[in-house]
Amino acid sequence: MSKALVIVESPGKAKTINKYLGKDFDVDFSLGHVKDLPKNKIGVDLDNDFETEYVVIPGKEKVLINLRKKAKTASAIYLAPDPDREGEAIAAHLYEELGEATPKKKRAGGVPIHRVTFNEITSKAVKAAFEHPREIDWNLVDAQQTRRVLDRIVGYQISPLLWDKVRRGLSAGRVQTVALRLIVEREREIKAFEKKEYWTIDAHLSSGKPPAFDGRFLGIDGEKIEVPNGEESQKITSALGQAQWAVRSVERRERRRSATPPFTTSKFQQDASRKLRFSVKRAMMIAQRLYEGVELGDEGSVGLITYMRTDSTRIAPEAIDEVRELIGSNFGTQYLPETPNVYKSKKEAQDAHEAIRPTSVTRHPDSVKQYLQEDEFKIYKLVWQRFVASQMLPAVFDQTTVDIDASVDSRKYNFRVTGSVLKFDGFLKVYEESKEGKDEEDEALKHKLPPLEEGQKLTLKELKPEQHFTEPPPRYNEASLVKELEERGIGRPSTYAAILSTIQERQYVQKLGGKFVPTEIGLVVTDLLIKNFPEIFDPAYTAKLEEELDEIEEGKEKWTDAMSEFYKRFEKNLKYAQKHMENVKRMEKPTDEKCERCGSPLVLKWGKFGSFFACSAYDKEDPNSCTFTKENVIDLPDLENADVQETTQEEYCENCGRVMVLKRGRFGQFMACTGYPDCKTTRRLDQGKKVPDVPLEETCPQCGRNMVLRHGRYGEFVSCSGYPECKYVKQNFIGVKCPQCKDGELVEKKARRRGNIFYGCSNYPKCDFTSAYKPVAEQCPECGSPYLLEKNLKAGTFLVCPNNKKTASDEDDQPKRKKKPAKAKGKTEAPAQEAPVVKCDFSKQVSKEPVAVA
Repeated sequence: MSKALVIVESPGKAKTINKYLGKDFDVDFSLGHVKDLPKNKIGVDLDNDFETEYVVIPGKEKVLINLRKKAKTASAIYLAPDPDREGEAIAAHLYEELGEATPKKKRAGGVPIHRVTFNEITSKAVKAAFEHPREIDWNLVDAQQTRRVLDRIVGYQISPLLWDKVRRGLSAGRVQTVALRLIVEREREIKAFEKKEYWTIDAHLSSGKPPAFDGRFLGIDGEKIEVPNGEESQKITSALGQAQWAVRSVERRERRRSATPPFTTSKFQQDASRKLRFSVKRAMMIAQRLYEGVELGDEGSVGLITYMRTDSTRIAPEAIDEVRELIGSNFGTQYLPETPNVYKSKKEAQDAHEAIRPTSVTRHPDSVKQYLQEDEFKIYKLVWQRFVASQMLPAVFDQTTVDIDASVDSRKYNFRVTGSVLKFDGFLKVYEESKEGKDEEDEALKHKLPPLEEGQKLTLKELKPEQHFTEPPPRYNEASLVKELEERGIGRPSTYAAILSTIQERQYVQKLGGKFVPTEIGLVVTDLLIKNFPEIFDPAYTAKLEEELDEIEEGKEKWTDAMSEFYKRFEKNLKYAQKHMENVKRMEKPTDEKCERCGSPLVLKWGKFGSFFACSAYDKEDPNSCTFTKENVIDLPDLENADVQETTQEEYCENCGRVMVLKRGRFGQFMACTGYPDCKTTRRLDQGKKVPDVPLEETCPQCGRNMVLRHGRYGEFVSCSGYPECKYVKQNFIGVKCPQCKDGELVEKKARRRGNIFYGCSNYPKCDFTSAYKPVAEQCPECGSPYLLEKNLKAGTFLVCPNNKKTASDEDDQPKRKKKPAKAKGKTEAPAQEAPVVKCDFSKQVSKEPVAVA
């Protein structure tokens, strides 16, 4: 008897489902999408109602051959990818490949094709889905196709502009660029922020009974007063020296703090980032594994959580019954509300899915810990605790606000203190939601107050004036950026992981102390795109497009109508950009800098690795013109206040949450996870925490200020501490004349890609001499070579002739490109005789101390 064929996306999901369906079903997988728009062309007919051309993804041919073979003998076909837009598109493409060429048919060669979806991979949910199969939801497919076509048009038509105007390899994305824009705008807001001084005055008071407490100055005679400077602070503290202190009023009230809803995707990503220090990408990958199934000993593969891509807070009635029973038995009826807690989803939320929750709350995290990897256990525990807490009673606090008067003659100086005491822990017994920073509630919990009554006399122990400065808004981290994107309606939480990964992989931003900071290329690309595509990369318009995708999914709008409206705007912006976008490659901005070689003004140009200074006297037609260049030192932002606190504390691995440590490898220092070999996360020093500058006693030859040792993108360098006013960068001359041009000095340099040290001529590119080994100004006693090479080997340090047969074979020592001989016109001449190759075996050891070789 033939079996029914069930197709899912992944092997893990297939294994779990196969256990529940039994021997009458053959469960196979597609390994994600099987069809997509072609890579070598746009794949969308812009003149023919956006007709799309989907092709089989390279490498998926064998997958489809296998599935077609099984489909021919199957009694039925069940398409069971994930229950969202992407899953529906996968199902639709499988339908088209396994069925007839024309879509929306019901049979493929006589074999019925069904679509099944389930929110959790449990026996009950899977069997229920197969009892009630449905057809492909083509509105859902159209919504996915609209997003795909939008992204393809933006990426395919704007990215080449960036390649032409900036550099190859760059990309623009419909949502990715808007996320980058938020980071850039926040950075400029921080740099434009002007600090404002203010003072606080706390009075340390005693009532005669412990504990003593602090009251904060508010104003005088009921009028609120801000203390702008130390002079005003001194006046107030001086006046309070002879004051009489008394309690003016005491207000006591009960304050309730309600439980938070179960996780949506966005809230899950934020909490995993703040609490566990996991990157959004890592958190979603782990959640996917827990959803698809984990081996639990004799139980086999079990799905531990519900589908993790959702913006709904809805919970199935049977899950609510199960968690209420657990709360009553494990924590007591005093923690159980009379009726279940119900939470409202956002207005635009798609309520087809439940919130993220355990598939069975009776599986306590500790009971499955032995079967889970460390990161899986952390994520499961987080989901379990949040869900259980969501159905518990509020926490109750006793809050006391005390107003205090300090009487001086006829004036009353007003102070206030608020204290809070936890009366009933409620849901806090299980879980507390993470926050970006401390709030008034946290401040109130710090203050423990003695019994106080109206009119009670108090004794001043100490006045504590303190200077403060207003702070700029904080830079985005992964959690706060996800929160901002969600609140603005930009993109969907299911896409945030990919967005955050892309802007880092393209090197548009880097993480410093866990915060996003735009790079030079990120600033340049953002400015160009916003200037030339003001509507397309507007956050409000991007959010409006997301609403249109929801309407397409609900069948309220035709997808081609939405595309037509978008393309009218886009085409207008594109034509403008093609004519007016600045060509950064040809940038040549005058500066106040002077050439260190000839004294001519320096200009700022754009190269493969960003901006750099070049001598304005350079003329490519004149081989004798000045070729001086130097790096444009882009200082990493000074992460002050809260940011500095983060960078001076321990750094944690974004993948597993363990502590990162400093290690040294063949290309210098780097940060590595202490979880190695289980976790192999590493990063370069310039990709994360800022390495502090080291002051030097050496002075700048241009301005006289002290030099500092800095850590840049390509390693250590020495430059003026007066940057950006003075942009002098010291070159590491080694005191050896160039043996090739006899004019330049040899300089120690660091390769940009691999980071290895090499030595080159200061007259580059006029002179292209380089050496992988350090040249030494000592003549070879055997062949007369004007210099020797210093080699550090395990046996010690050696001086070797560059004409040594072993050294001469090293490509890095003599990197001259072979030039093809010019063809003479009219007649053929005999080839010129090549100079004989000098071979010299001279080598001498100058140190016997072994040298560590990477």
